[in-house]
Amino acid sequence: MEEAVRIGLIAFSAAIAICVPALATAWAQSRIGAAMAGAVAERPELAGSAIIMVAIPETMVILGLVIAFMITTLKGT
Repeated sequence: MEEAVRIGLIAFSAAIAICVPALATAWAQSRIGAAMAGAVAERPELAGSAIIMVAIPETMVILGLVIAFMITTLKGT
C-alpha cells in the first residue's frame, strides 16, 4: 500500500508541475494576444514582435514539462 501511495504522490506532483504553468501561460497569452492584436492593427510592422511576445510564455510550460519528467524519474529513489 505504501508504494501505491508513493507512486500516486509522484504522479500528482508531476501533474501539478504541468498544470500550474499551463494555466499561467494561458492567462498571459490571453492578455498579450489581445494587446498585440490591437497594436498590430495600428502598426503592422509590430507583427514579428507580436509573435515573439506570444511565444515567450510557452517556455513556462516547457520548463514545467521538464520538471514533471524529472519528478517521474524519482520512482527509483
